Amino acid sequence: MKLHRFISCMKAGLTGVFFLICITFISSCENDLKDVEQISAKKLSVPVDKTTGVTVIYSDSSVVKAKMITPEYLHYKTEKPYIEMQKGVLVIFYDANQQETSRVKSDYAIRRENEKVVELKKNVVATNNKGQTFKSEELIWDESKGRFFSNRLVSITSQGNTLFGTNFWSNQDFSYYEIKQATGDLSLTDKQGF
Repeated sequence: MKLHRFISCMKAGLTGVFFLICITFISSCENDLKDVEQISAKKLSVPVDKTTGVTVIYSDSSVVKAKMITPEYLHYKTEKPYIEMQKGVLVIFYDANQQETSRVKSDYAIRRENEKVVELKKNVVATNNKGQTFKSEELIWDESKGRFFSNRLVSITSQGNTLFGTNFWSNQDFSYYEIKQATGDLSLTDKQGF
């Protein structure tokens, strides 16, 4: 009889342990799902202003310095606000006489508002009024310094010659630039310069 009780207690004990494990597993799944829902709700609550067909004018003392044109403008109002231009951007720079000095276009751009920096990415092409073309997969525009720079490969085409290099920087109108680790085949006359 004692043996029988011992065996039935053992069965009841195993069933109880199994039942306890199932309850713990189910309740822990519920907690995990609640955590996931809270995290996803936080991600969705980032305020975003979406505008289409945008032109932004950069001016100094009522003189237009640059114009930025984008088909879609997403303004994320986070702790560090930024503007994303997923459908590309065109930036046109002007001199004091309102003559175009250069233009830059890319397939994607992001502007970090606090840093006053625009990262242009994917098929970045810049041209200046000398007829030179600058190409890269990334150019960074520092609005405060009025400079472009890149640590990625940059190609510069001028009068049929192409120069490649990295560690590139240029002023906004691309009239002066420096490039390091440069390579390329150049065919220049005395009157030509790169």
